[in-house]
Amino acid sequence: MALTLRGRRILLTGASGTFGRALTDRFLALGAHVVGLDLVPAATAPAPILRCDLTDDAAVPPAVDAAADLLGGLDLLVNNAGIGGPAPAELPPGAEVRRQLEVNLLAAWRTTAAAIPYLERSRGRIVFVASRMAVLPLPLAAAYGVSKRALTAYADALRLEVGSHIGVSVVYPSMVASPIHDPTTTAGLSLDGVSRYEPVSGVVAAIVHAATATRAPRDVATTTRGRVELAMARHFPSLAAGLVTRTVRDRIAAGALNDAPLAEGMLRRAR
Repeated sequence: MALTLRGRRILLTGASGTFGRALTDRFLALGAHVVGLDLVPAATAPAPILRCDLTDDAAVPPAVDAAADLLGGLDLLVNNAGIGGPAPAELPPGAEVRRQLEVNLLAAWRTTAAAIPYLERSRGRIVFVASRMAVLPLPLAAAYGVSKRALTAYADALRLEVGSHIGVSVVYPSMVASPIHDPTTTAGLSLDGVSRYEPVSGVVAAIVHAATATRAPRDVATTTRGRVELAMARHFPSLAAGLVTRTVRDRIAAGALNDAPLAEGMLRRAR
């Protein structure tokens, strides 16, 4: 029998973004109490959003404490904040790589550490929003894939430490239409034709499932196709890599990367 979100006290990071807004609406509709954290709080949000730079070690603990004070405790933390952008693995890591690691991995780590005392008392749950790219990486987006794979490794380690009292789940969305893809598109590295778009509603439903299942699930795909891809990436990694390689080769042949300076190495080798 599934649990209910009615009356549950939820802290949501990245509350002003595409997933954050949809999650807030869904949580409130299910009777939960929500406080968000975001670098730029939305002006017309239906629930309080506290301004917080999640990459700032000193800013996160007081922001989590303030959210817990508003809610009267915490029952659920959803680590949703994340950013994307192009970062070829063959090039040295620069500011873009460090920024993605900070936001996608270390921000969740900081927020979780600050929330653990509250969640231990309530025997609550933590849901990490990762990405299918954590297990099925794509070329030219190494920072995003690395940060999300590291996030799942962090969740696995955390589960071993706190799993007796706190449920820990990881959700794996694929590609959803949102501004997170704008930097990649601007760089001429659109993922159109490589990943399939999926609806935001599916991601929201997967997160709600992780939060309300009788026993916190370890890994949650957001679509049927996602479940197949997760299984294939884990059990048949060579096959999964071969499919991605073939898709990228077809895009190169079609000239889809001709205007992308960051793909110069791949294009040179393909020729």
